[in-house]
Amino acid sequence: MGEPIFSYIYSNGLVLVAEPMPWLHSAAFTMLLPAGTAQEPPDRGGLSSLTAEMAFRGAGPRNSRQFLQDLEALGIEWSQSVSDAHSSYSAACEAEKLPQALELFADLLRRPHLPKEELEAARQTVLQECRSLEDEPAQKVVVELRRRYYRMPWGRPSQGELKALQIIRHQEVVQFWEKFYRPDGCIIGVAGRVDWQSLVNWVGELFADWLPGAPSEPLQGINPPCVGHHCYESQQTHLAVVYPTVPYRHEDYFRAWSAVHALSGGASARLFREIRERRGLCYAISASYHSLRNCAGVFCYAGTTAERAQETLDVLLSELNRLSEGLLPEELHRLRARVQSALVFQQESSTARSQALAADWYHLGRARTLDELGQMIQSLSLEEINAYLAQCPPKDFSIFAVGPKPLQLPETQAAQTVL
Repeated sequence: MGEPIFSYIYSNGLVLVAEPMPWLHSAAFTMLLPAGTAQEPPDRGGLSSLTAEMAFRGAGPRNSRQFLQDLEALGIEWSQSVSDAHSSYSAACEAEKLPQALELFADLLRRPHLPKEELEAARQTVLQECRSLEDEPAQKVVVELRRRYYRMPWGRPSQGELKALQIIRHQEVVQFWEKFYRPDGCIIGVAGRVDWQSLVNWVGELFADWLPGAPSEPLQGINPPCVGHHCYESQQTHLAVVYPTVPYRHEDYFRAWSAVHALSGGASARLFREIRERRGLCYAISASYHSLRNCAGVFCYAGTTAERAQETLDVLLSELNRLSEGLLPEELHRLRARVQSALVFQQESSTARSQALAADWYHLGRARTLDELGQMIQSLSLEEINAYLAQCPPKDFSIFAVGPKPLQLPETQAAQTVL
């Protein structure tokens, strides 16, 4: 049995969830702030990313250079990202330096300088990431499909919008921080060599007097099936297909997820074997599960030549439809083997566990142990997976292509809305 998971909810709504891993010499934390792209004003795409970038430019008693120097002096490995629901800050360090690392990031969340004189430099950093999307059609096709699949504001790209980023004012950054960098809706996941009671007390000292006030999340949902095309003069075509599925919190999640693994779980997976290896239709093929709290989608990507794009799409849709026939015993065996390896790797990574703890709490209101996850996967039977797939087969596909010309759709798709 693994170590137990502890949780504590402070009076201001802040959630602390932790998993002691005493066999490690490190500790890591992930902080999820309810400040994702879904909270941006409609004409200010990228405001959350710009605010996150500005937050590192000085906080508490430290200016921008001093803050980064202290991170390096403590040997902290850190990262920052923005998703649809959250602005996320993660850090890992030697276990004995965890209190100092938490103190630094408490200043970043609660007392950032957001210096007006550094707004343009921060803006250029975010603009570069946004512009880079135009040079990455493989990424752009999925971003554009996600924009059309989820109901606004949940499909917005984390990179933002060029026009919006160019006009965001300093006061808007300050207002976004004041409104959404709040303890209610904030989740701190901690994993590694930690003492739970000491952690509760220290986080309480740093955050317990933080005043709540974050607005609730917008409603989530998906749009009716649609198709779209972005003209891009190239010898290549990039395809993305998505179909609705159950969210992570749903009781059927692992049954649905098992099917995605059969599609894209390595060199023996169906899409790789049938479309890339046997037919040689594409140079890249994948499928991945993306879940919001209340809705989700399976996103498939294929990169191919313009001449073979139509056949690639046809075979991809055929393979998705074939899932209703069920998985084979060897596919379930490979799934269990890969999951077992992944769980072993997580036992050695405090960062991965801190991220999983925070994400679990957001989706489930609790965190699953690695033992619980392993048991859930091992207990899956081929009969229950196939019964689920027969009852809930992939359907209602939305399709987007980036390439020189649009593609023809099967008759079952031809009546969809074109966006």
